[in-house]
Amino acid sequence: MNAPPPHAGAVAPTGASTARALRYLIRVPLLLWHVLVHLPLVLLLTTPLTTGIPVGGGETLGHRLIRAWSAGLMHVFGFRLRRIGTPLPGATLFVANHVSWIDIETLHSQRMMGFVAKREIESWPVVGWLAARGETIFHHRGNTESLGGVLHEMLARLRAGRSVGVFPEGGTRGGGEIGPFHARIFLAAVEANVPVQPVALRYGERGNAQSVVAFQGKESFFANFLRLLGEPGCVAEIHFLTPIGPGQADGRRRIADLARQRIVEAMAS
Repeated sequence: MNAPPPHAGAVAPTGASTARALRYLIRVPLLLWHVLVHLPLVLLLTTPLTTGIPVGGGETLGHRLIRAWSAGLMHVFGFRLRRIGTPLPGATLFVANHVSWIDIETLHSQRMMGFVAKREIESWPVVGWLAARGETIFHHRGNTESLGGVLHEMLARLRAGRSVGVFPEGGTRGGGEIGPFHARIFLAAVEANVPVQPVALRYGERGNAQSVVAFQGKESFFANFLRLLGEPGCVAEIHFLTPIGPGQADGRRRIADLARQRIVEAMAS
């Protein structure tokens, strides 16, 4: 499904180095403009008085602006967005495979949802700030008390008619596989009686850039961010798959397995 990552000790050909340098030359100014000009405009237009203004399609102005900014960031990094399927409106638990930090921006470019994400993201430059503005629920991994609070907040949002996005693998895996889904995170959807919609995130044609987009080894967020800024452009496919409606699967474990199965099948298609 995925192309293997380049050998860690390989030396890039001169042509490849030149192409990477040219991409940085073009994209760094675009990134600065997007952060220093577009981002303040988003801030100005998402005040408490304006952010809730309806703009059609069930969206508010604040949510539309965050989607537009996220799509712009994807384009700066050379991603061509391609959506397959339609995201459900209203209260929905969206569950997706997890490849890299860019997954949140990929999904936010298509549908506003409050994500459950590790607390470390909150301190990441730009992305952490945008995640907080995007209604992210931050979770301290390995902390049972934190998970209980996360589930409580998820349930409250779903019952209030809002959507939540989660990565049920609990972490990234280098882009080469999709790990088992943790069933407990699906409890909120069961108790709120809302649908679960699996989403397959595939980078590159037929997923051949998954391992390029993914964190490589012990690569930090900043290192991955800089590397991706210089990588060749590729398509980012967002497959909104057949939802699992309330009562269609018996219990959270069955819902987790069924959601994973649909994502795996979409990745292989």
